[in-house]
Amino acid sequence: MKRTINKVAVIGSGIMGSGIACHFANIGVEVLLLDIVPKELNEKEKKKGLSLEDKQVRNRLVNDALQSSLKSKPSPIYHKDFANRIKTGNLEDDISKVSEVDWIIEVVVEKLDIKKKVFDDLEEYRKEGTLITSNTSGIPIKYMSEGRSEDFQKHFCGTHFFNPPRYLRLFEIIPGPKTSEETLDFLHMYGEKFLGKNPVVAKDTPAFIGNRIGIFSIMSLFHTVKDMDMTIEEVDKLTGPVIGRQKSATFRTVDVVGLDTLVHVANGLYENVPDDEQHELFKLPDFIETMMENEWLGSKSGQGFYKKIKKEDGSSEIKSLDLETLEYRDRKSAKFDTLEQTKTIDNVEDRFEVLIKGKDKAGDFYRKNFSALFAYVSNRIPEISDELYKIDDGMKAGFGWEHGPFQIWDAIGVKKGIEMMKAEGYQPAAWVNEMLESGNESFYTVKEGNTYYYSIPDKKQVKVPGQDAFIILDNIRESKEVFKNSGVVVEDLGDGILNVEFRSKMNSIGGDVLDGINKAIDIAEKDYRGLVVANDGKNFSVGANIGMIFMMAVEQEYEELNMAIKYFQDTMMRMRYSSIPTVAAPHNMALGGGCELSLHADKVVAHAETYIGLVEFGVGVIPGGGGSKEMTVRASETFQKDDVELNRLREHFLTIGMAKVSTSAYEAFDTNILQKGKDVIVVNKDRQLAIAKKHALLMAENGYTKPIQRSNIKVLGKQALGAFYVGTDQMNAGNYISDHDKKIANKLAYVMAGGDLSEASYVSEQYLLDLEREAFLSLTGERKTLERLQHMLKKGKPLRN
Repeated sequence: MKRTINKVAVIGSGIMGSGIACHFANIGVEVLLLDIVPKELNEKEKKKGLSLEDKQVRNRLVNDALQSSLKSKPSPIYHKDFANRIKTGNLEDDISKVSEVDWIIEVVVEKLDIKKKVFDDLEEYRKEGTLITSNTSGIPIKYMSEGRSEDFQKHFCGTHFFNPPRYLRLFEIIPGPKTSEETLDFLHMYGEKFLGKNPVVAKDTPAFIGNRIGIFSIMSLFHTVKDMDMTIEEVDKLTGPVIGRQKSATFRTVDVVGLDTLVHVANGLYENVPDDEQHELFKLPDFIETMMENEWLGSKSGQGFYKKIKKEDGSSEIKSLDLETLEYRDRKSAKFDTLEQTKTIDNVEDRFEVLIKGKDKAGDFYRKNFSALFAYVSNRIPEISDELYKIDDGMKAGFGWEHGPFQIWDAIGVKKGIEMMKAEGYQPAAWVNEMLESGNESFYTVKEGNTYYYSIPDKKQVKVPGQDAFIILDNIRESKEVFKNSGVVVEDLGDGILNVEFRSKMNSIGGDVLDGINKAIDIAEKDYRGLVVANDGKNFSVGANIGMIFMMAVEQEYEELNMAIKYFQDTMMRMRYSSIPTVAAPHNMALGGGCELSLHADKVVAHAETYIGLVEFGVGVIPGGGGSKEMTVRASETFQKDDVELNRLREHFLTIGMAKVSTSAYEAFDTNILQKGKDVIVVNKDRQLAIAKKHALLMAENGYTKPIQRSNIKVLGKQALGAFYVGTDQMNAGNYISDHDKKIANKLAYVMAGGDLSEASYVSEQYLLDLEREAFLSLTGERKTLERLQHMLKKGKPLRN
């Protein structure tokens, strides 16, 4: 049957319920969010003379919870206007409205009896065929579906979102005894394509996949930290970005999530997996018991493993918990020789082999930690999953690991991993040795651009399902390479479309990247049909490489700097005015030069989680790669009547002057950095490159013609210049901006006004580019700018705020 989701009901408005409601609103679905009716009035309601029968009282819990969620940071919603897609109500007055929805998601407290009561009420009004799922994090699905109607059970399963639902991609689907294949297939498709998730069908076992392995990993560290006499700073240093994990690593992450949340799942596992070979590991260490008794739960209680305190001078500092004394102390730095050896290794996957060879405490830690992890995950098959790739997917999508356990094991080498495990007193599951005996020496292989995994029942490598909608650069980089230099790799995506992939540090844009873009356009114009600029880096691009800019400015090599900036501008103009369609596919941070490149593509196919903006003001310059010009052009395109032209220009001026960065791709429409009707937003990052390719191909097939450079851009001259100068004078007089900030703003005003023309005039893009470049160069000679550039360079940061 054809199934569409136009409206969902979310039952329970707590942190998870409101977060799930917001994410459905993010993708354009109408949401009905319901919660219980308060049993008594609060003080504010009493003062107003309200009664328990008043609607605002009856909906107080759901409305307060939703508003609290909408105010939280990071925001659960792509754009504030999307909250209008959520309607609230209560489970007494509004439960009949569930008959109008296509999917009911239960997100109430984790108690089986309460969930069953809610299902009793819902089944009375639920129309036949409606999907109904539970967001439980561990209650067996079979118990929840007992006694329900056949149609209910057929359309019922667990759908476990991870918190926060907008940001964490794991979407566990847990079938009940009678869940239909049609239901599972639909939810898998919908989760991936519409919700932007990585769906994983899990077995109905305690904590499913993500939390079973994730909580084991954390509890293992809790015990290791005591056994090895380590500090929390040392563990966080070793379990953060160096191994492809979040910057918050282990203990800071627990503080953010909440120690009580972790303990709840750990206790559930201790009670429900008595036959687990690591059963005792789920028992809480003494220091965790004490922290729970003291209610040191993390950020929610003001202290956990870390505590922020105010000093007498009004400043604040972070204290760390000493796990021996359980007293807070000054933070200690953590340094290890082993980590020093990995500083020149950019690829995280290449670090693991070095880390386990370490001769210091770090090496001991990694050998002990990885050995325990490898043994545990190998023994969980087939208990929690029949396929090893699902365990890796669960840890990457649910816990933010860059590599799953079996991928880490592959990076070390399966045989080397077993040797290490044995030395630490662990044994892998029997199937791992059988895999090696069958001639398969790794858990994964890549063939013809596709990833294969070792299937235990088949005893051979089998293609990971669901890849047909994706283009995975790691899999095609070598076999489809067309051109390569130190900054980029250009790959053939097939069907006449090329891709330019940045490979520079932090994907910063320097001369090698610009050379690569120009070379790719040369090749595409000669032999291909279109060009995409996309990569799989942590960020699309955090801006221009300031090392070159700083050195040229210090040496006062302004002729060379002028040529370098002109080369940047000319390259951006080639993106716009080449004879083939160009598509930019930004994700995560697309700042400074990364934003300018996107501004000059024929189309942008942005991931929803794109934080894009022109942030050059932060280092004392204006956008010099065509960004100032382009925002002037885009402002002029919005001019309609004389009385609003200056206001339109001011809006675009402030976008640059305030270094505005969108908190999602949807917010970028507000600043006109992305353009409605032209640019596209994709929710699933894995699909982004394939969709970008489709748009490039579509433009080519529709008869793409090289655009004509614009020479009729309306600028306002002295009218705008005077208004902007008055504004910057007032801001400076009020001490809102410094003298140097005023100078930068006035330079930008000069560019965006088109200079000091006596009246509104029409100019060319090149005219504006020349003004932009002149202003940029003049600012690089300022002492304050050089100081900012030097400060950013010392921190190892490209051009960004």
